[in-house]
Amino acid sequence: MKKRTHDFGLRLIKLLNTILMTLPFALCWVLYYANQTAALFAFNARLYVIAFYVLLYVTFGRVYESFLISYNRVSEMVYSQMLAASVSDGIIYILICFLCKGPQRLWPGLLAIVGQFVFSILWSLFANWWYFSRFEPKKTYIVYDLRPGMDRLVEQYGLSQKFHVEKVFTVAEVLADLDLLSDAEAVFLSDVHSHDRNVIIKYCVGRGIDALVLPRLGDVIMSGATKLHILHLPVLMVHRYNPKPEYLAIKRVFDIVLSALALIVLSPVFLVTALLIKRDGGPAFYRQERLTKDGKTFRLIKFRSMRVDAEKDGVARLSTGENDDRITPVGRVIRKFRIDELPQLLNILEGSLSIVGPRPERPEIAAQYEKEIPEFRLRLQCKAGLTGYAQVYGKYNTTPYDKLMMDMMYIADPGVVQDLRIIFATIKILFQPESTEGVAEGQTTAMEGEAPAEGAGAETEPEKTGEKTAEE
Repeated sequence: MKKRTHDFGLRLIKLLNTILMTLPFALCWVLYYANQTAALFAFNARLYVIAFYVLLYVTFGRVYESFLISYNRVSEMVYSQMLAASVSDGIIYILICFLCKGPQRLWPGLLAIVGQFVFSILWSLFANWWYFSRFEPKKTYIVYDLRPGMDRLVEQYGLSQKFHVEKVFTVAEVLADLDLLSDAEAVFLSDVHSHDRNVIIKYCVGRGIDALVLPRLGDVIMSGATKLHILHLPVLMVHRYNPKPEYLAIKRVFDIVLSALALIVLSPVFLVTALLIKRDGGPAFYRQERLTKDGKTFRLIKFRSMRVDAEKDGVARLSTGENDDRITPVGRVIRKFRIDELPQLLNILEGSLSIVGPRPERPEIAAQYEKEIPEFRLRLQCKAGLTGYAQVYGKYNTTPYDKLMMDMMYIADPGVVQDLRIIFATIKILFQPESTEGVAEGQTTAMEGEAPAEGAGAETEPEKTGEKTAEE
């Protein structure tokens, strides 16, 4: 009954959010834009536009995780909701301009966005107060094997209001006496081996305890298994990345169309950026060998953001972010706004890169990763991408092992819907500074400070490491 009350209350609060965020748009549409399309829309058709907006907002709200009241801070909810609303408003505005065969005034739409911003703040404050005043944090235990420090992460990411961590156990302690977990409401399982984890999960499920599992690589691979019913038994068939031909065809057409349009629209940005970099001295672009599908190499193109002699000693170094003195003044600006990545649209157009896929690594950096994580090569099953699962849901300095896990989650479930979801979710991280954090200052090797992963030993709490490396 308690869970039903919890879930029903959340549904009502989320419904209130949808109504509040739709109201400014509906007023803007009915009082202004609908009058511009009066010859095209009957009364019922105008209601359909509002219904379409609701569908867009809810869809993008889920993509941007706008409704996670118990997991997100107020500021995160406002940011996500405004992003979902703005994208939805923009799509409807483009549709209106298309129907009216010309641009329409922006000020009514901007007023609607202001109203949505006010409602988003008020709703987020109310929802946060309502949830945490009504529902106490869950009594939480943590069980770990190879990755300690989960209790610190819960506190660091502001989840202590949701999960009150009371005890931390090693897996050996729990397996010796499962009843240590008997009075818990939630249990985190951090990098616990599959056999031990399954024993604990069965115990938790049997007693109604929520189990939150940090998966291992084998679990992620299994998530993409095909379900079969043969031999009068349920069977899971695991296979190498092998998407349907029609998906690959759609993906390639989408890559060509979107990259071509982006190159046309952003051509002024290309010109200005190239001139500014040239003024600092040296070439505007740099090319660097990277790995893609099946270990093939290609020359990735980017705007140069570092000094020409950034790696004059021949050692590949990971960027330390804002503290890296190799970055030029212009480079700091173009990195902040991701402008340095734009020339990769040319790679996409020529076919060496896709819009969505695992980010391509330098061969020498990948070789360092593979010494500690032999499974790292599994991410080369599909074509590399401009953006990917690890970039959207991880951070710039997420460990190589965790990046591998995220990339494998993408590879395990290829599809147009997932690609679109990642593309739209990429917009959310463009203005989040933590997504570009650098590695520890002075780090020169890919795995420095990193403990061995699944097949090689222990994996420690995430250390600072990254993907972005020095230029030429």
